[in-house]
Amino acid sequence: MIAFSAVSSEVEETQSKPLKLVNCFKCGANIFIPGELQPLETTGCTKCDAELMMPMMLEHFELKAKIAAGGMGTVYKASDTVLERDVAIKLMQPELADDEEGLESFYAEARAVAQLNHTNIINLYQFGTYNEQLYLVMELASAGSLDRLIDEHRTVSELLVLDVGIKIASALDTALKHDLLHRDIKPGNILFNADGEPKLVDFGLACKSEAGVDYSEQIWGTPYYIAPEKLRREPETFLADMYSLAGTLYHSLTGHTPFEAPQIDDVVLAHLNTPLTPPNRVVSSISESTSEVITRAMDKAPQNRYQSYDEFIMALTAARSQLLRSQITQATTARRARPAPPPEEASPKKGWFRRKG
Repeated sequence: MIAFSAVSSEVEETQSKPLKLVNCFKCGANIFIPGELQPLETTGCTKCDAELMMPMMLEHFELKAKIAAGGMGTVYKASDTVLERDVAIKLMQPELADDEEGLESFYAEARAVAQLNHTNIINLYQFGTYNEQLYLVMELASAGSLDRLIDEHRTVSELLVLDVGIKIASALDTALKHDLLHRDIKPGNILFNADGEPKLVDFGLACKSEAGVDYSEQIWGTPYYIAPEKLRREPETFLADMYSLAGTLYHSLTGHTPFEAPQIDDVVLAHLNTPLTPPNRVVSSISESTSEVITRAMDKAPQNRYQSYDEFIMALTAARSQLLRSQITQATTARRARPAPPPEEASPKKGWFRRKG
């Protein structure tokens, strides 16, 4: 009887704890989580391996799930309770509040994105401070990143890669017309919205194209896609972004970064000294035209690359057209090669009858 009372008391105590119903960002299930969790604190989903988060109100935005985290801040999926739409909110890391360089970088990203109006650049809706917390409110691109596509499928279809290349090159051209360089093009900075449209994000390293870049202390960029002229500490132009975009397309097509080595230092040296293996020598099904475009855009000498985004986009578009024509031709040939079905035996029409005599 004592044991039963103890169990009963424990059950009552569990039932009396407050619970919060939240929606899992990954599997879509509605799950109860402990109500004593602090805002933004997480626990595991009982249906899948995702993190569930205790929602937090930030003015009229309800932060519901963590999407990604980086050096500058953490991005959350949120709901705008006034306009009744989903958005993405980037909260600056609290420890950067007293970091003058970090603050300037956060402000620079807000100013950079605010200048740009392009279908394939993430939209900035609002920038503000709430309880000493800096935040950006942006368009939500919730269908994953190009990086995730590569992780899930290893290689991405050539047609999709060319579509992404054309659209992101156009986005970079718009940025350049506002004298902006992105400076960190990589698969993780290309997201997709619910309609499958690629969106360029993270302008945290963006700078004025006319300002020049001081490489006396640090070189900014992702080593797997970084342009060799940056490593040589030469003046940085839009051609460095073009190189990084081409490297991103290379990775998407082949499942391999342009240069691979056990140590990052060796990867960096390869960008400087090792000839690029054309994509179609890594994956033979890649068309010659696509391979040539990417190889030229990744030439180690900037002057040998396409000298404008218009020229680069035209080359990508031509490669896409050739690929489509090839696919249509192959489909037509395959259809004609199929054996014709045997003719059906003729049979009298319904309602007909043979007259006697």
